[in-house]
Amino acid sequence: MNAVKKKERVARVCAMNRVLKRLYPDPHIALLYGNPWELLVAVQLSAQCTDKRANEVTKKLFKKYRTLDAYVRAQPRVFEKDIFSCGFYKNKTRNILAAAKIVKDDFGGRIPETMPDLLSLPGVARKTANVVMATLYGTAVGIAVDTHVRRFAIRFDLSDHTDPLRIERDLMAIMPKKEWWLFNHRLVHYGRDICPARKHDCLAHPLTNVYKKAAIVWPKAH
Repeated sequence: MNAVKKKERVARVCAMNRVLKRLYPDPHIALLYGNPWELLVAVQLSAQCTDKRANEVTKKLFKKYRTLDAYVRAQPRVFEKDIFSCGFYKNKTRNILAAAKIVKDDFGGRIPETMPDLLSLPGVARKTANVVMATLYGTAVGIAVDTHVRRFAIRFDLSDHTDPLRIERDLMAIMPKKEWWLFNHRLVHYGRDICPARKHDCLAHPLTNVYKKAAIVWPKAH
């Protein structure tokens, strides 16, 4: 992005953050979990699935599989049935059960604290790693660009791209690092509570007041 566009975007995202902070001063991740490993499982299950559905599945799953060792010992065919309603159950089963073994054998049962180590786990991409690091360790090395963050970044002209990795890079360039780790949580809540993905009249919404053009921009799903 050129200097003029960057200046405009810095001002815009700053104004958006002021609104979001007022609406959600202390946001929390919507996924339910009882320990760091369960958070990683929940985030993986929520991919291409609503947090509500993921929570419905993990409510039973976490009672059945109470320890990391339980996942290590889990039978794939049985586990697939346990998480079936989350979608992509075969891939998620393969990744989660493989990650359990790696976390136990290579990381002593502890969820890694660095981006490279997290990315070494099956099924963990930058979005998942960013959420886990921010939630567990309060560490921000990037911005989790999920479907909510992606659509708002496009609608509010915060990026020239539609690819999550490039959007993340653009957001990091226009936002102070101290704002990174809660930006995702606030936009997720805003998207659910106020401005869902389906087309609707949002001209009077709090964030639209920051950038009126957003009321007519509806990005395609990726």
